[in-house]
Amino acid sequence: MKLIYQVEDKPKFPQLIVFAIQQLLAIMTATLVVPVIINGGVDSAIANGEISWEFTQRMSPAAALFGAGVGTLIYLLFTKKKSPVFLGSSFAFLGSMASAFAGAATMAVGYLGLILGAVMAGLVYVVIAIIVKSCGTSWIERLMPAVVIGPTVAIIGLSLAGNAVGDLTNGSEPKLALLCGLVTLAVTMIASVYGKKSGKLIPFIYGILAGYAFALILTICGNISDTEEMKLLSTDSFKALLVDDKVAFKTFFSVPDFTFLSAKGAFDAFEYSYLLTIFVAYAPVAFVVFAEHIADHMNISSIIERNLLEEPGLHRTLLGDGVGSMAGAFFGGCPNTTYGESIGCVAITKNASVVSIFAAAIGAIVISFVSPFIAFVNSIPSCVMGGVCMALYGFIAVSGLKMIQKVDLNENKNLFVVSVILIAGVGGLSVSFGKVTITEVACALILGILTNLLLKGAKNTETVEEVAAVEEVAAEDKTE
Repeated sequence: MKLIYQVEDKPKFPQLIVFAIQQLLAIMTATLVVPVIINGGVDSAIANGEISWEFTQRMSPAAALFGAGVGTLIYLLFTKKKSPVFLGSSFAFLGSMASAFAGAATMAVGYLGLILGAVMAGLVYVVIAIIVKSCGTSWIERLMPAVVIGPTVAIIGLSLAGNAVGDLTNGSEPKLALLCGLVTLAVTMIASVYGKKSGKLIPFIYGILAGYAFALILTICGNISDTEEMKLLSTDSFKALLVDDKVAFKTFFSVPDFTFLSAKGAFDAFEYSYLLTIFVAYAPVAFVVFAEHIADHMNISSIIERNLLEEPGLHRTLLGDGVGSMAGAFFGGCPNTTYGESIGCVAITKNASVVSIFAAAIGAIVISFVSPFIAFVNSIPSCVMGGVCMALYGFIAVSGLKMIQKVDLNENKNLFVVSVILIAGVGGLSVSFGKVTITEVACALILGILTNLLLKGAKNTETVEEVAAVEEVAAEDKTE
């Protein structure tokens, strides 16, 4: 892929700001959603009488965004500014975070559990990084060659397809929501394909703004005609900024509810038996996310045409991810992970500048204090983000398929490996052991590795073409 900006390139400042905003828009919704999901689970547990809190605080989406920015800066530091990836809130740890709350006597201890859990998960990465540093990465390349990692990367994108399609039709009137999402997708594609250099670099900003404007027009028309189905845009997030019908200064600029502040005094009610609950909830998930970490970095390596597992090295990317997760949870409660949305953004815009990622991380930290911007992001209709994500997730899938272009799929062995991974991943195969869930991506990767090892010793296997030729000769003989 011919990049417009290489990893070490430094765009001019005005362009840099726009590129950073685009990265933020690509990752922000998912990053903000994680704490919202946890809060919803906590509310349901309280309503059902499963847990009882002495406090009324909830996780802060703004704090999660701040933590993502800090985690990304740490990641860039450990990777020597050679890996253009943004870290965001990890969905893989949703169950772990819920367990941290459910196993606590008070909410304060629950917040402490979020920090302790992220530290335990991060330490798993640190231990693996030490092993990788000692043993090298050649074993990974033997264990996960292109025939394994290519379809696995494709599954990362395909496994998110349902989310994109679901968002695309999310509205009181699904057909109008679909139309709005398709407008977003169309503008994004046109800007990326037919736009000038600036258009090719920021297609998502054009797409999101076009979709938002279309939704706003429909909403205004709906308000005038009192038609609920046309109201795609909600202003609730903006109304929350108003105090006596005026925008209060303390609301305009507000300090997020950082996790470490909410956990203050938690040790007063802390029980050491709680540590085992946290360890069991977090540590096994870290091993699952490790598989996705490798897949993501092999994916971005193929996009920028540089092997990140060798330089800066897998041990550095693991340390960056692990320590970044610890820092992210310290501020926002959510362990971080490499984001496919960020990788997709790099692939589509052909902008691999690490400086752009650095600027996006700084932007995430600054914007977390600016309530109106958070309100704007929260007000973006799901259908608009669905239109954008169709392109983002699709590019992830395609980049994975490109990895197997040079794989001989006429070999039955290779066919079986690819088939097992694709079917397991697309079919949504996942396995749960208590509170630990092995995701469909991890299941697909594990089955692919096992299949490849099982058939690795196969020699002179008949190819599909050879089988077809034999069948054709047999058919001719039968006719004669």
